[in-house]
Amino acid sequence: MIQAVLTDIEGTTSSLSFVKDVLFPYARARLADYCKTHDLADIFNAVRTLQKNPDLTRQAIIEVLQRWSDEDQKVAPLKQLQGLIWQAGYQQGDYQGHLYEDAYLALKRLHQQGVRLFVFSSGSIMAQQLLFAHTTYGDLTPWFDGFFDTTMGSKLASDSYLAIAREIGLPADEILFLSDHPKELNAAQEAGLQVLGVDRQEPGGYLFEAPVAYPLIRSFDAIQSLKFSL
Repeated sequence: MIQAVLTDIEGTTSSLSFVKDVLFPYARARLADYCKTHDLADIFNAVRTLQKNPDLTRQAIIEVLQRWSDEDQKVAPLKQLQGLIWQAGYQQGDYQGHLYEDAYLALKRLHQQGVRLFVFSSGSIMAQQLLFAHTTYGDLTPWFDGFFDTTMGSKLASDSYLAIAREIGLPADEILFLSDHPKELNAAQEAGLQVLGVDRQEPGGYLFEAPVAYPLIRSFDAIQSLKFSL
């Protein structure tokens, strides 16, 4: 029986194009100016630590962050900075967080049934909360019991999912993980979680090469047939 759902965001609950074509370009275009006009000492020092160079100037740090952004690096200081820039964008009404209607309806139903909901994404916890707080359906953050990012470990490592299960306080096999990424699903399954592959067949999405060791769904509608501990 499933007592909790752990979901990815990009390509799973939300469109790949929203993240890749809206959020990332928005942050990239404003990165340099934001770094020049805000006190970001913690982020700058984190970049210096990762680059193993305590003498990096502000301009050199900006160039490192821009390069990481162009390479889509999953590093904490970049994710933290992107979250701050996105926060300003949401607050200014420049965009709203995209959520598939089927994901919205399924998450709403699960929340109403008392199923615990969690997020595990490579985006920072702040970025996750911002997206769900500013959807076209309103603020959905009260539905979620927790948000996890890569401070828990790589999404491709089974230990990360074991750590999340311990944090949630449930046996791994009572947690359902949803993702569009085959390697993430393999890692979660190795950790003992139940998994569903979300294959929305979006351009630029991951390919599921048959056979796979778990069911594939096209939308969250299919979750209705699963048995939850209510």
